[in-house]
Amino acid sequence: MKHITCIEDLRQLHKRRVPKAFFDYADRGSYTEDTLRANSEDLQQIKFRQRILVDVSKRSLATTILGEPSAMPLILAPVGLLGMQHGDGEIYACRAAQAAGIPFTQSTMSICSIEDIAASVDKPFWFQLYVMKDRGFIKSLIERAIAAKCSALVLTVDLQVIGQRHQDIKNGMTVPPEWSLSKLIDFASKPSWVAGVLRGKRRSFGNIVGHVKGTEDLTKLSEWTASQFDTTLNWKDIDWIRSIWPGKLILKGILDVEDAELAAKTGAQAIVVSNHGGRQLDGAPSSIEVLPEIVDEVGSKLEIMFDGGIRTGMDIMRALALGAKSCMIGRAYAYGLGAGGQEGVAKALDILGKELTTTMGLCGVNTIAEIDDKVLAV
Repeated sequence: MKHITCIEDLRQLHKRRVPKAFFDYADRGSYTEDTLRANSEDLQQIKFRQRILVDVSKRSLATTILGEPSAMPLILAPVGLLGMQHGDGEIYACRAAQAAGIPFTQSTMSICSIEDIAASVDKPFWFQLYVMKDRGFIKSLIERAIAAKCSALVLTVDLQVIGQRHQDIKNGMTVPPEWSLSKLIDFASKPSWVAGVLRGKRRSFGNIVGHVKGTEDLTKLSEWTASQFDTTLNWKDIDWIRSIWPGKLILKGILDVEDAELAAKTGAQAIVVSNHGGRQLDGAPSSIEVLPEIVDEVGSKLEIMFDGGIRTGMDIMRALALGAKSCMIGRAYAYGLGAGGQEGVAKALDILGKELTTTMGLCGVNTIAEIDDKVLAV
């Protein structure tokens, strides 16, 4: 990791070390990937004001997220199948986040189970929930998150209908993977990855297998999962979730002012402005494009988090300047995980933190609380 200088370096290393199907799963978006590209490109269009001769000797990234101290305004977002980027990937990512003093969010569609992670780390983590048709399973999943002492529930609200990701179809992406000659050759060329995954606790969806009848068979598991995303999900279901979940609730996937207003009435403590990393509605606006108007409308009512396209500490600064209180990253740390396990995730966080504090210094600010639109060039 000595010569890794940026997130793109980690991405390239990830691409070399992990089989193509799993790298593409993390890296690519839906349909023509217009929204995926817009997330990053629109962030890069935002320019800073360079300020000089300001005392910036006491810079600090420390902040609070949902009232809890955080070493920087960053959260590891829920990413499915982390355990197929690196064996026990969810555990290693969580450990790296906790060592860095920031929250980690486990995905419902993770390889390690809630219990696996809880037994392997010292502090509470966040859990992300997809609401499925089997409400009995969802109730038990929430109860398992409570038993594991998860400190926040992140309800993803933008996956009732699944956007098609062309590359996953071309790669025959399944868990475990479908075997073909090209895949065997690809896997054989990555012995370290194979060894790591074989050492891992699991190679299927740990939160589902053994908890839903008939999912021990991989074919039935795949069929069950594909049938479970619920197109009837609506705002009333949040009341049902809140009747079970006693803790902090975050709604992830808000991209419209009207939806943000409705979210503010649910009793949730925060929303995540997000388009699912360009993996769902292709042609949707970038997350940064809609952030300012959502902040203007509901920023005084709940905490606004940002997700979408962050690859640098400068991108974090841009989102904070436009009103976000913290940011989520998904691909940026998944690249680190695939590149080097826990050390790779730690490297990604170190890169982003150093880029953010440098940008703060060159813009003449010392604290996260000082960052607002005045750091941006008109």
